[in-house]
Amino acid sequence: MSNHRNPCLVLFHVVLLSLLPLKITCSARTQAEALVQWKNSLSFSPPSLNSWSLSNLTNLCNWTSITCDGTGTVSEINLSNANMSGSIAQFNFTPFANLTRLDLINSGMEGPIPSAIGTLSKLLVLDLSNNSFEGNIPSEIGRLAELQYLSLFNNNLNGTIPSQVSNLQKVRYLDLGFNYFVSIDWSDFLVMPLLTHLSLDYNELDQLEFPQFILNCRNLTFLDLSLNNLTGPIPESLYTNLSKLEYLNLTSNAFEGPLSSNISKLSQLIDLRLGTNQLNGSIPESIGTMSNLETVELFENPFEGKIPSSFSQLRKLKKLDLHSGGLNSAIPSELGSCTNLTFLALAGNQMSGKLPMSLSQLTKIIELGLSDNSFEGEIPPALISNWTNLISLELQNNLFTGRIPPEIGLLTKLHLLFLYGNKLSGSIPSEIGNLKSMINLDLSGNQLSGPIPRTIWSLSNLTGLQLFYNELSGTIPPEVGNMTSLESLDLNTNLLHGELPDSISNLTNLKSISLFTNSFSGSIPRDFGKYSPNLIYVSFSSNSFSGELPPELCSGFALQNLTVNGNNFTGSLPACLRNCTRLRRVRFDGNQFTGDITNAFGVYPDLDFITLSDNQFTGEISPEWGDCQSLTHLAMDNNKIFGEIPAELGKLSKLRFINL
Repeated sequence: MSNHRNPCLVLFHVVLLSLLPLKITCSARTQAEALVQWKNSLSFSPPSLNSWSLSNLTNLCNWTSITCDGTGTVSEINLSNANMSGSIAQFNFTPFANLTRLDLINSGMEGPIPSAIGTLSKLLVLDLSNNSFEGNIPSEIGRLAELQYLSLFNNNLNGTIPSQVSNLQKVRYLDLGFNYFVSIDWSDFLVMPLLTHLSLDYNELDQLEFPQFILNCRNLTFLDLSLNNLTGPIPESLYTNLSKLEYLNLTSNAFEGPLSSNISKLSQLIDLRLGTNQLNGSIPESIGTMSNLETVELFENPFEGKIPSSFSQLRKLKKLDLHSGGLNSAIPSELGSCTNLTFLALAGNQMSGKLPMSLSQLTKIIELGLSDNSFEGEIPPALISNWTNLISLELQNNLFTGRIPPEIGLLTKLHLLFLYGNKLSGSIPSEIGNLKSMINLDLSGNQLSGPIPRTIWSLSNLTGLQLFYNELSGTIPPEVGNMTSLESLDLNTNLLHGELPDSISNLTNLKSISLFTNSFSGSIPRDFGKYSPNLIYVSFSSNSFSGELPPELCSGFALQNLTVNGNNFTGSLPACLRNCTRLRRVRFDGNQFTGDITNAFGVYPDLDFITLSDNQFTGEISPEWGDCQSLTHLAMDNNKIFGEIPAELGKLSKLRFINL
């Protein structure tokens, strides 16, 4: 018998021995030890990872956030929302050769992405989004040849995006948005033929040329380059090459020039967002042929002319936002055919004319913004009565006339109603009291008359009530105390009279109250301000109030503005003023105040306006007022103040007016 060894048998043993180290490094025990070692390196690990323990090594596949494959080794690590703190710098990737998924979404990670991550050669999904990773993307990430999904969204990564990312030829989903990446020479990037989703939004990309490699990724259905500083025209090849796009977002860049009519070649587009650029000319009629569109945002571009009548063909359209442009025509009646609209914003253009009755077909409308134009005529009751799903109605700063239609009371879902800055007249309809969900009501700057309906004072969810600059009469009733959510009450410049009810002191959330230029009388309720710790702005000027200011008017020490000039107030100033360190503006002139002014105020860094004129104050001018470095206006004439003018006032470098 021959003693020669079989060559094939020797080769088999050599191969077997060469594979042995790999088998050892990929063993379940080695992986378990690596995971425990990494866990121990973290600043904080949650109780949910208590199963990761050296005493539990044999139970790896049942550990929290771990999934194993058929061989009993780790195939997936999913630590999304795991409430950890630390980095992956100490993570030993070597034992995880079979890992197909690494998910660390919102897990509290920081520090760099280690280059060793490139050893995970079987990885299909890598999601490190919503963390605080920093530094550059390691070029080794381009070695993940099997990767199909990569998200580094919302971190602190910076520098340039390495061209090796484009080596990931199987990637379908790529999101690098919300970081600090800067521009790069895109010519080094390969075409990514399988890519369907690309997000580079909210970075610092700023270059003249559109990233060329994107234009050859012909399977893209989702493209987001918003919130960068990309400039130049939108290339025509985008419309011809990326015909599968369903979502296109170039918002908040500096793209310029006219919007090409070839945009209609994006016939699959559902969501078109081009707001806040420098696109000009007219809006192409061809957009009306893009029948799949549900969202069109072209706001804050200098478009001019009219809204294309072809938009009537966009029967799936839900959102149309054209605000803050240069459109200068009437609303086309054809727009009423877009019966699925829930959001329509045309504010801040130069549009005019009456509201077309065809808009009554927009029965699904939830938010309607037509403010800051030159729309005219009455607000048609027939329109209002059909818009019962409205949450927000903004018609302010137009030329509307006539009465507020009582049908407004049908809009019971309304949270916000802005009609200010028009020429509306007549009384406020009591039906407004039906709007129990109302949060902010502003009817100011019109010609409204008559008393404020008592039903308004029952709107307990209201945080803002602005009725100033009208011709409203009557009194504020005790029911005002029921408006416990109220933060801002502005009734200035009307014909209101009478005393303030004691219940006004119950407005615990009040931050601002403005009643100036009316005919209110009597004293301010003694507890006013006592239960309003966040009170910032108080203006009772130009009324006929009398008595002393409430002692706890500024007890929350948040007060920034207190103007009570032009009344008949008496007594001393509230002692709490001394502690209102954020005070900016005070006017006490034209009253009958008394008391020593010497220490009435402290040194306030933001105080810029003091008027004490025409009272009966006594005492001396405090030298410490010279430290109020923001002071621009100081008037104390016609009082009983004595003593020398402190030399320290000479330090008031911003002072523009002084009358002592």
